[in-house]
Amino acid sequence: MLMTLIQKEVMHHILSVRFVALLLMCLLLVPLTLSINYQNYRQNLIDYQEAVKLANIEETTVNPEMELKPELEVSKLFLKPTPLSVFANGLGEALPSYLGMTRNGIIQGAPALVSDSLSYLLGHLDFLFLIGTVFSLLALLFTFDAVAGEREAGTLRITLANSLPRDLFLWSKLIGGYIVFVVPFLVSQLFGLLVIVWQGFPLGEPEIFPRVFSLTFVSLLYIAVFFAVGTVISTYLDNSKTALIIAFTVWVFAVLITPRVGFIMARFIAPTQTSQSVYLEKTALRENFNAELEEKKKKIHQEFWKARSQSSMEEMVAGGFEIDKHVQPLEEEFRQKYNDSADEIDRRYKRDKARQENVGETFSRITPTSSLIYLATNLTQTGKTKRNNYFQAGDRYYDALDEDLFSKVLDHISMRTMRPEDTVKITQPPPLETPNLGETFRQSVVDVLLLCFFAVVLTTVAFLKFFRSDI
Repeated sequence: MLMTLIQKEVMHHILSVRFVALLLMCLLLVPLTLSINYQNYRQNLIDYQEAVKLANIEETTVNPEMELKPELEVSKLFLKPTPLSVFANGLGEALPSYLGMTRNGIIQGAPALVSDSLSYLLGHLDFLFLIGTVFSLLALLFTFDAVAGEREAGTLRITLANSLPRDLFLWSKLIGGYIVFVVPFLVSQLFGLLVIVWQGFPLGEPEIFPRVFSLTFVSLLYIAVFFAVGTVISTYLDNSKTALIIAFTVWVFAVLITPRVGFIMARFIAPTQTSQSVYLEKTALRENFNAELEEKKKKIHQEFWKARSQSSMEEMVAGGFEIDKHVQPLEEEFRQKYNDSADEIDRRYKRDKARQENVGETFSRITPTSSLIYLATNLTQTGKTKRNNYFQAGDRYYDALDEDLFSKVLDHISMRTMRPEDTVKITQPPPLETPNLGETFRQSVVDVLLLCFFAVVLTTVAFLKFFRSDI
């Protein structure tokens, strides 16, 4: 009996105008979006390769005896674009294009969106946007009148008068509508994958195909959540027009407003500094330490040359080296003081930033759209995990340069020998760590469980209300 009801529901949807609209939107939007974003990825990859090539042409060795300005970028760690950004742009073009290593700390290069900021004024169109925004709305349009429409037309009373169990009736509505919805979606996605594979997309790579498959599964789960939302609305209301208005209102709050409100609230609950203000604070700190060190150096010079007002050139050169021996321990002391103070500034900033972000994430997860975005961007390596790995790699690279180069630079020596044997080879940037698929799901387990929770709970609520309602 259930299969007969599902077939009836499938035929009802296929013969409707909404199915034609869904089919046209799927076949047009999904392949076109994937193709356009793959072309953008190829251009970003070319820009990345050119930037790396240009950086390799620059100096690869530095002499610590030379005067190295604190703001000079000695080396750069570039952010390589990922092929999976075709599906979800995420933070890819909002992250700094490179991390510049200076004695004052890490400088963040301009993100890609700075050079094309006007287009971002209108928003970014990718596969994740289609799932999170467009298909969630279409899912509500498929289900808002599943029960309310039948009740309003009077056919619900007649159907259930034939000793038809209510659970079978509602299951047929859910399953039949879901099948009609996901088949055009899967067909259009398959066609879009064929298009970008023909253009050169590496779908067959071991780290690519499982993530694309997982993203498809997550998308189907998210669509199921909004099918459940529409069914709940339909079971609580008797009028299909009212159900449509309520469904659209719920969609606006769930998809467009609530995910953004969470981070707005976090800025007031847990305020923090900007990265630029932290860099300026460390720059000012270094200048203060240098000024204090310069004052102490002047006193050492005055005391040393007080009894040597008439010295030969050889004695002056020897005296310069002797002064450097007195100044060097003082420099080490001030360098350690600066490093300790700078580390404290960085720890405070990272602690406050992490707290603000956690508060924003917690509030935004009230809706399934936020869970979809966090999970999908982690699967496509364009989300929070990629950002954290990028900055952690920058911190490790800076520590390596500090040990090999920055800690050996002397600002206040009197004589600079510039001997070739003192030359230090600049350490090359480390590769970014990429978690495997299992680690990605472990990091996103909260979002997976939340999507399952929303789907199960909302479906249960719809059934309970339908069982208790008067027909």
